[in-house]
Amino acid sequence: MRKILFFVSALLVLSSCKGDKKGNQKLLSESSGNLNNLSVVVDNDLWQGKVGEGIREIMAAPVDGLPQDEPLFSLSQIPTQVFSGFVTKNRTVLRVEVGPNKASSVKFGKNIYAIPQKVVVVSGKTEEEVIEQLKSNAPKIIEAFKSQEIKEKQRRIKLSLLKIDTIEKALGVKIDLPTAYRIAKKDKNFFWLRKDITTGTQNIMLYELPLNAVTQNDSLVQQVIKIRDSIGKVHIPGPTEGTFMITEKAYAPYLFHTTIDDKPVIETKGIWDVKNAFMSGPFINYIIEDKANNRLLVIEGFTFAPSVEKRDYVFELDAIMKSIKFD
Repeated sequence: MRKILFFVSALLVLSSCKGDKKGNQKLLSESSGNLNNLSVVVDNDLWQGKVGEGIREIMAAPVDGLPQDEPLFSLSQIPTQVFSGFVTKNRTVLRVEVGPNKASSVKFGKNIYAIPQKVVVVSGKTEEEVIEQLKSNAPKIIEAFKSQEIKEKQRRIKLSLLKIDTIEKALGVKIDLPTAYRIAKKDKNFFWLRKDITTGTQNIMLYELPLNAVTQNDSLVQQVIKIRDSIGKVHIPGPTEGTFMITEKAYAPYLFHTTIDDKPVIETKGIWDVKNAFMSGPFINYIIEDKANNRLLVIEGFTFAPSVEKRDYVFELDAIMKSIKFD
């Protein structure tokens, strides 16, 4: 009988602990803030010195593939002593701590002050230690904040989705598209989707290639350019007869390797141009290896938004394209 009572008591304690944990999560309010706006919690003297320079050098570095310099994140500095209340609710927070009792480290936290939220704490005994931690962990820190913002953008997109099944039927993939997009062109298994914006358009293309259309060698960038230019010539006309989209020759594209939906991807960022016309803008191209269907699936987003900043437009395209799921 005592053993039974012991186990019942233990279960009650465990249930109570679980209940408290859920209760604490419920007490956290929703996070807020503009997309790609990073709160940097650091004392004023550090922000104005070499620590601040190190933070700006990394977190406000120019985004790859844009025609003009725009920062990875818009930074909002908050002195440590005033970091309380509503200012703790930003979705992404970088906190810097320097002191003789601080271990040299980078810690990643989730949902500390609000939900959803990503918090990164960089600490060290000296300013030099903090700067070293920032530099050596920069890719991880940037990816943590970028992935948080992509998830938030995708959450917002899902609030109002375009309901079409033609892409899924033709290409065997699902993709979350905002209702503002429309199919501008469909040709067999090629799709061009567009959205009008204040100063131009947002554009997404999807199409298939044979699995052996790209070879992983030193000419990979040139292969991608050749594919883009051939597609642009056939499917993306310019404003007058004989004009069409090509890759800007004077701007070397950036090439990366990544994954989407657990599939290997060649990622290319660069500038598109229109042959014999004064039109250009940034593009981001994903060539996805789909061995199960013996093909490459290409999805590309490109922006036409002259005379305005383009970071957030490309960010939207990236969030949409990364939502792709294979049937």
